[in-house]
Amino acid sequence: MLGSIIAGYATPTEAASVGAVGAILLALANRQLNLLRLREVMHATVRVTSMVFMILIGASIFSLVFRGLGGDEVVHGILTGLPGGAVAAVFVVMALMFVLGFVLDFIEITFVVVPIVGPILLKLGIDPVWLGIMIAMNIQTSFLTPPFGFALFYLRGVAPVEVKTTQIYRGVAPFILIQLAAILILALWPALATWLPGIVYG
Repeated sequence: MLGSIIAGYATPTEAASVGAVGAILLALANRQLNLLRLREVMHATVRVTSMVFMILIGASIFSLVFRGLGGDEVVHGILTGLPGGAVAAVFVVMALMFVLGFVLDFIEITFVVVPIVGPILLKLGIDPVWLGIMIAMNIQTSFLTPPFGFALFYLRGVAPVEVKTTQIYRGVAPFILIQLAAILILALWPALATWLPGIVYG
């Protein structure tokens, strides 16, 4: 998938089909491919896709109403008026996304928050590649932050009964700190995010 994107043969959306073909070939090679399993996968795909599109439609309506009421101008005024300029604006946005990750899914944050704050930060001269990776790493922490982190539900599903949910919450705390440390390192050395794309795409 990554190879098809980097080589320019597919967009990130089209690369999903490359991954799907790869999954089918792997299932075929392991003799796990049958009509029943294929039907289950197709049904699950339709459910997830429908959910994402419903969120996208709702986020689009919200964004239109928000902009129609002048909300984007208010946010722009708040972020540009912060002491510290672009650095302070990025810090506030990252902190807001981190807090929202406790109660919202990454899809909602991507479709609702990013379209509002993204253009404002880009107008402040922030590198789009660096900003995109910073946002992606920040949103990634939402998989670990209780109470609605996806990874926590996965762990709860496979953990023994004697392992309490509160123990899982405490167990992921170091990993959240590692994630935040990685974001801090990327903030201090933006070239970590921009170097490779600059080499590949010039």
